[in-house]
Amino acid sequence: MTLLTEETEVFSAADGSRCCVIFLAKRQPGLSGEALRQTWSTIETVLQRFAGEGWQLSISNMVDPAIPDVPTAYETGAGHDVDIAGVFEAPSISAAVAGTVALEAAGWDRLFATEWLIGPREFAPVKSTDATLTRDWGFLALWEWNDAWSAATPEERREYDLECDVAFAFDVASGVNIAGRHRLDLASRWHHLGFWEAQSFEVVDAAMREHERVADFKFTTSRHYLGRRRPLAELIGASHG
Repeated sequence: MTLLTEETEVFSAADGSRCCVIFLAKRQPGLSGEALRQTWSTIETVLQRFAGEGWQLSISNMVDPAIPDVPTAYETGAGHDVDIAGVFEAPSISAAVAGTVALEAAGWDRLFATEWLIGPREFAPVKSTDATLTRDWGFLALWEWNDAWSAATPEERREYDLECDVAFAFDVASGVNIAGRHRLDLASRWHHLGFWEAQSFEVVDAAMREHERVADFKFTTSRHYLGRRRPLAELIGASHG
């Protein structure tokens, strides 16, 4: 796959053909009790099959495969147009597409009205050196390159990447784990996905201020989601029990 932007000191190109499956979901009312338990059991069986086929079902496991891969999402709460955001990673684009169909058929659509976004991994994960932190906050960024980026010269784009690298290095030094970058422009208005896990809201806020300082957003239009990490089974139980 051709990279839309070049590698940097922080980001390196990923090997292979793995593919993200992003879900931006709004709760659907109605299911409770035994119907809810049966629906989750069917979805859980599909997710277990995915795990056996080489899927990764949590951001934490994408960054550090030694972390148990419990299916995980992020409860976004007030201030967002969705209730839950999350990312799985499939071993291929075809597996990703088939996976969304399988989840919907298993009853996912009875629990959530979902926007699915799919795209191949472009950059490898970047792991903070501080292994002692508990990172319970997720930050998901979707962005597209704007007209100013399209009009910029190759040299202006390289300078911009170097400026942004300063901010990304700040993020990692602050304890943030970055799950690499995925390319979405094959089937979406968005060009890229970036997803972080951080230890607090304050760390994410400080990181955004640093990205603003280096003018990260001058070449992009973006949509951001912030949420608390929770096991998917717990989210579904809390949402629909």
